[in-house]
Amino acid sequence: MIVCTAGHIDHGKTALVRALTGVDADRLAEEKARGITIDLGFAYLPMPDGSVMGFVDVPGHERFIHNMLAGVSGLDFALLVVAADDGAMPQTVEHLHILDLLGLSRGLVAITKADLADPPRLAAVEAEVRALLDGTSLADIPILAVSSRTGIGVDRVADHLSQAAAAIGREVSGRFRLAVDRSFTLSGAGVVVTGTAFSGRVAVGDRLLLSPSGREVRIRSLHAQNRKAESGEVGQRLALNLAAPQLSKDDILRGEWVLDPALHLPVSRMDATFRLLPGEPRGLAHWTPVHLHLGAAHVPARVALLEADSLAPGASGLVQLVLERPIGALAGDRFILRDQSARRTIGGGRVIDLFPPARGRRTPARLAELRLLADCDPRNGLAALLAQDPGWVDLERYRMQWNRPDLSVPGLVSVGRFGFSSQSWAEFNQRLLGVLGAYHEANADQPGLQMPRLRSALGPKLPVDLVACLVEAAVADGAVAQDGPWLRLPTHQVRLSSADELLWEEALPLLSDGNRFRPPRVRDLAQALGTPEAEMRALMKRLARMGKVVLIAQDHYFLRPVVAEMAQIVAECGQAAKDGWIIAAEFRDRLDNGRKVAIQILEYFDRVGLTIRRDDQRKVRTDRLTLFGTFDGRESSLVGRTDFKSGNGRSPAVGGFDSHSLPPS
Repeated sequence: MIVCTAGHIDHGKTALVRALTGVDADRLAEEKARGITIDLGFAYLPMPDGSVMGFVDVPGHERFIHNMLAGVSGLDFALLVVAADDGAMPQTVEHLHILDLLGLSRGLVAITKADLADPPRLAAVEAEVRALLDGTSLADIPILAVSSRTGIGVDRVADHLSQAAAAIGREVSGRFRLAVDRSFTLSGAGVVVTGTAFSGRVAVGDRLLLSPSGREVRIRSLHAQNRKAESGEVGQRLALNLAAPQLSKDDILRGEWVLDPALHLPVSRMDATFRLLPGEPRGLAHWTPVHLHLGAAHVPARVALLEADSLAPGASGLVQLVLERPIGALAGDRFILRDQSARRTIGGGRVIDLFPPARGRRTPARLAELRLLADCDPRNGLAALLAQDPGWVDLERYRMQWNRPDLSVPGLVSVGRFGFSSQSWAEFNQRLLGVLGAYHEANADQPGLQMPRLRSALGPKLPVDLVACLVEAAVADGAVAQDGPWLRLPTHQVRLSSADELLWEEALPLLSDGNRFRPPRVRDLAQALGTPEAEMRALMKRLARMGKVVLIAQDHYFLRPVVAEMAQIVAECGQAAKDGWIIAAEFRDRLDNGRKVAIQILEYFDRVGLTIRRDDQRKVRTDRLTLFGTFDGRESSLVGRTDFKSGNGRSPAVGGFDSHSLPPS
């Protein structure tokens, strides 16, 4: 268990920690000289069961609230200290507000300096404190009188802390993340960071990331609760000895996270619930500048109100926080907001979405989604989202931002990175089959739909990846058939007449194998087969509609798999080029073809958007390769096969003609 102190300056927080642990948590020379706590202090108390209780001693002066805020997040237990002679003071109230806004519900009030007050005074202070606690997350915690100087009540406080520690059972779940509140260099060891583990488990040898910087580090050694250990876990104070090339303590500032790489997603915008403190002199206006404290981080931000143009004192609402610089955060994280001058705590809340839209953030649909996400239980939030339109969520993203990699709910259908309710999954599949059926009915001579048109018919706002997952599952189940880039119902067939089938069987060898990069044009193909040119041209047009061939230039058709192959070749040329830009000669040489035909092929690629032309150079848009291959990006190409070698020599094609000649005028 980790205990954080709270309370006004000079009310005896550090003295009480010393009385409980025997450790002076004031570590700075200035603190000892001035007799006040300036920065976070730490102490540890071995427990009878062999565990160790950690203490984070925070400063009580209003000037050092930012230091106090860096130390109180992610802790288990609050030890609120109120001096018997002074009673509640301004920082008593502010610290209590902070603990309440952070949702801390376990704690104890210690009325210190009890030896300086008579029973009526102690009773009066207790009544005053109880009134302050009323309505907060700490409303029902016990209040004990204690004197660190004489030892009165110290044992009672220690006993209560021991009982509380025994009652706390943290589940070690999720991926590891630690909020860094201190970094230093230790002679003979190197850089060490300390902080509170918010989730997961870490072990010596683990490779983690610093976030938001993204730098990779390795755990060389660690201490958990002030003891050397091989591993540490959520709910512990950890000191991590980090190893990385040229790593300095100055590279790691307070507020960074050390975390599992899967949790590294720096954000500069987040949606949240927010509560404005009731004592604020005025309401909160839209776009108010504030200081955000989350974990150990502190960053200027602005508050975009999502439900109204202002928020009244004591009211709660949905907000979007727009940060001056990126920080690490996860859904469920609690935060505190202070005013623009960073002199007054104005409220706090809880992050509910790390992927908010910059536009459309106040639409009714978005607000309805946020109200579902505001549920404290991510399982309930997921179930509610799946039950609402549109009936799907980005499950991978949802699990990541809640740090629940295995999160599931009854009826969840997980496909790729998306999650559907069983009902919405069935409805999506019915829509898919319905769209294909309607298209076949209206276009009986067409082979099917390609992904862009299919997605548009299903819903243009659906993510490309989601439609791809839907189609891939339907193909795997046999509900949908795929021919290259075309998708169709298995019962749909575009057939040639018997005469056309015979002619196509004769023509196919002339368009494939060694001739595939230099197929004869329609005139030459008709001549080679002894077929009227008009009949051959009509057949090739039908084959193009069926998706078997592609018209590259006038009367010059290539087999569709060959076009996919050539698309892959031009992509490989681009990958080999230093800056990604290629010239026609490089592509021509890979095909072992003529310049004019190579240019015609490249101009076709320009027209369909596979290549971008700049003067005599071209760059490949790899996202367009699916025009010639499968919906998931796998190309219908021979490239990459061990038995494939592009180009088979420039031998003349059938009939003695050279297919590198220009098309007939």
